[in-house]
Amino acid sequence: MSDTAQALAPPKLRKSATRRQRGNRTGFSTGACSAAAARAATIGLLTGQVPEHVLCRLPNGQEVCFAVIDAGIVGEGLLRRVCAAIVKDAGDDPDVTHGAHLTAAVQRLPQRAGEIELCGGPGLGTVTREGLGLTLGGPAINPVPQRNIRDNVRAVAGELLEHDGLRVTISVPGGEEMASKTLNARLGILGGISILGTTGIVRPYSTAAFRASVVQGVEVAARQGQRSVVFTTGG
Repeated sequence: MSDTAQALAPPKLRKSATRRQRGNRTGFSTGACSAAAARAATIGLLTGQVPEHVLCRLPNGQEVCFAVIDAGIVGEGLLRRVCAAIVKDAGDDPDVTHGAHLTAAVQRLPQRAGEIELCGGPGLGTVTREGLGLTLGGPAINPVPQRNIRDNVRAVAGELLEHDGLRVTISVPGGEEMASKTLNARLGILGGISILGTTGIVRPYSTAAFRASVVQGVEVAARQGQRSVVFTTGG
């Protein structure tokens, strides 16, 4: 199979076998990696060549250079579709998505000037319950990552957006298997992982991240009409 065909083939579980020591090394969120992948794929769409490295602006304003893998280009002209992926490094956080390949496929939307449409591909969860602040039936991409993906695409799309739009499809090979080790199903996010992150940076064993997940769980329960919840610690 050619490199291009392999890059665009139905995804399989792919995670880097990076061994981590327990410590305080920070990493990058699924949102930051998705934004970097989308930016790289957009550059490939415009130039005909996906870069080996891409500079991405995180939600906190920091600029980070990411290595790009699994680049692929199919089609020509308005039918051109470009893929790029970023391997997620979660630092020393015990994150099930560490090593995941956050993949973006970008293509033109003719006559839809300025529009950047975000879609979910294989391995990305679908929202099935209210309470998450996301569109029912839409991809599980939280609001801050949505803005960050669009901002990075706009930063390199240039004049293209004056007359056409862009569709950005985020997928995660093996994402459904990863999601089985998370609370996504309880929150009504089915079929894969979520794209998360408020700053773009993952801090190991973050109390703020734990608190945010608890608040999210309570909000979903409340929207489903639950009148009581139970909090428990440990495994």
